[in-house]
Amino acid sequence: MESNVRRPMMRLNWMTALGVAVAILAAPAHAEEPPSNRELYELYKVQQQQIDATADAVDNREATGRWFEKTRLGGYGEVHFNFLKGSSGADNKSEADFHRFVLFINHEYSDKIRFFSEIELEHAFVGGDAPGEVELEQAFIEFDLPLRIMATGGLFLLPIGILNETHEPPTFYGVERNPVEKNIIPTTWWEGGGMLGRNFDHGLSTNLAITTGLHTDTDTDTDSEGPFNIRSGRQKLAKADASDVAITGRVVYRGVPGLELAVSAQWSENIAATGSKTPATLFETHVIYERGPFGLRALYARWDLHSAAAEAAGKDEQYGFYVEPSFRINEWVGVFGRYNQFNTSAGSAGGTKRQYDIGFNFWPHENVVLKIDGQFQSNQGGTEELDGVNLGLGFIF
Repeated sequence: MESNVRRPMMRLNWMTALGVAVAILAAPAHAEEPPSNRELYELYKVQQQQIDATADAVDNREATGRWFEKTRLGGYGEVHFNFLKGSSGADNKSEADFHRFVLFINHEYSDKIRFFSEIELEHAFVGGDAPGEVELEQAFIEFDLPLRIMATGGLFLLPIGILNETHEPPTFYGVERNPVEKNIIPTTWWEGGGMLGRNFDHGLSTNLAITTGLHTDTDTDTDSEGPFNIRSGRQKLAKADASDVAITGRVVYRGVPGLELAVSAQWSENIAATGSKTPATLFETHVIYERGPFGLRALYARWDLHSAAAEAAGKDEQYGFYVEPSFRINEWVGVFGRYNQFNTSAGSAGGTKRQYDIGFNFWPHENVVLKIDGQFQSNQGGTEELDGVNLGLGFIF
């Protein structure tokens, strides 16, 4: 490793000259002769060795410091308390759960090459019949290329929706993530592959990714949620089937302060794990607007599955949308309301699910949040409705 410390050359310089002068002046008065040229040369070598040793120590210290300074640790977590009453009475839910703890480990190799990663523990405990999981949510290298192009390779979150890439608890309202992005997009969704992004003038940016895709079960008996369940189709890059690819594109506009407009789309070659191929397309668009204390989020997402099997199961159309206004009373407290509507079997009659959420967030620190909200469901098709209160604590560091 090269060092910024310039090593003195083995020649006479002001340091060695000064050392010689001090040695001569300090010599005893009774010395009969001044040092010989050979003695001076030996003195120079000793001084040069001392200077080299000092420079090596500085080199090692700086190298260690550079590595440490360019590696970052961080993370986030959230604890949930759900007190919900089921419409049938049999599925009441009174539950406390450390929903997730995530650790960031990031490193900057240079000003143009960076590494990002996230390791997640869900539901606090893994092993046996425990509900927890340990997941590698992100692990990718990011490269800065000419023309303001950025390349990403590895395992990364897809650029779709609002929460999929930015879902730390202090950044959104509500204890639970909204059901539309959870069930339709489906957040949190990561794949393996490569992606190019570019930032243009006037707040415009684009992304294009080629990755692995979803693999949904097509047998009703295999998945409790039924065939072609989008959320269950996430492979999470765990020995993922890579025989079929997915292409994802996004365009984002942030040219007005406080405004984000985005459109995303994905084409998947096949999302069926078994049986005949089922190509699929996803369309998503959203808006985020913040002006003073007022905030608004709105999102629409829709899947179209192109196969006779998906159509026969009533899963060829799946969609959802929500609208979420909010108001920040002060730097500590904000209130929100949200209307959600989605249908994972829109190709058949009924099945529409509606959920109303209202509550507030309290930030004792910008990176710590306490949450409380009420949820009220109204579902078609005889599906379970859960109404009640959710409490949450979230943090990021």
